[in-house]
Amino acid sequence: MDRGEVPPLGSSDDVAKIAAAARASGRLGIDTEFMSEGRYRALLCLVQVAVDDRVGGEPEIVLIDTLQDVDVTPLAELLADPGVEIVLHAGRQDVAILRRTWNTEIHNLFDTQVAAGFVGASAQAGYGNLLGSILGRRVGKTASYTRWNQRPLTAEQLSYAREDVVHLLELSDAIQARLEESGRLEWAREECRLLQSATDERDPETVWERLPRIGQLDPRARAVVQELAAWRERTASQEDRPVGSVLADPALVEAAKRRPSTVAALEQIRGIHPSTVRRRGTAIIEAVQRGTERPPLPREERRGISESGDAPLIALAESLIRARGLDAGLAYELITSRAELDLIVASARRGEPEPGVRTLSGWRRELVGSDLRDLLAGRSALGVGADGRLEVRARG
Repeated sequence: MDRGEVPPLGSSDDVAKIAAAARASGRLGIDTEFMSEGRYRALLCLVQVAVDDRVGGEPEIVLIDTLQDVDVTPLAELLADPGVEIVLHAGRQDVAILRRTWNTEIHNLFDTQVAAGFVGASAQAGYGNLLGSILGRRVGKTASYTRWNQRPLTAEQLSYAREDVVHLLELSDAIQARLEESGRLEWAREECRLLQSATDERDPETVWERLPRIGQLDPRARAVVQELAAWRERTASQEDRPVGSVLADPALVEAAKRRPSTVAALEQIRGIHPSTVRRRGTAIIEAVQRGTERPPLPREERRGISESGDAPLIALAESLIRARGLDAGLAYELITSRAELDLIVASARRGEPEPGVRTLSGWRRELVGSDLRDLLAGRSALGVGADGRLEVRARG
């Protein structure tokens, strides 16, 4: 195939051949195009696969129309094979959709976005930006927001889909070479493994915890909002539509607060459209009734939340971590978050055991754990060194 030529959509035979080639080479690059608008679960529309072609230099690429009757079993099995490296970029949602749609697991994953954070790039760096900064290449993004579920796909869409994987393996090679040079490859692989269990499935019994303004609800209303949210989630799943189109968040929380027992009372709640009352009024009332029969849900004690006096310590801890990140060439956001530092500082202040947060585990503990512990215990201090950079000083 000529350089830049758009590959045709692959048949079942093409899928089997490229899966065999990937197994022989020990890795494949993969990306997906999907549509999530107007649905409960994203619809997988296209899968792009790239495999090393040692003869021609350019990778072999197959585009798979997942809305057609194509046997993807060989690729699904390949994704679950720990002996084959699966290369993606910003692949959390790709992993979730492929695991669900192809009924497979994904092992030995290498995410170029995540890994780039270990070579000094932003942990949220876009694919095009990384190609430019690391490989000096440019790609177009003209078809990014087109309708991938419409058929036939246009030449522009197919070209865009090809570009998303044509340099993916080359980018992975360049990043891994830098990681090996810095001794950070295993750290990056450890972080990438966390994506292998990504899912887009939601537990109906816990989705209520992410609703707005639930902190204002009393224990009885919290039980009702849990039941209402579970009902809405199951309804949206069954009808394959966004949860907000079943019942909007503000209306759901208000219904839990007021606990209407009749359709007439439900009609008085702002934000519930008359058509929703006509179609779902009875089901909403029944969900409210079930919620009132649940045991009340008391507000959880907010442990580990920082006090106003912790702000200087949090800023100090953040400075330490930023300095360590710069020294190691790691993106700060890969190492910690403000929420985790709140927990760490609050636990140290109360003399409690360390919280089970990512900052204090795995490679992060190796990088900053002991320094952070000594700083918060008063055994060390931060200062400015002779080179004008931040340094950690032991206290006598």
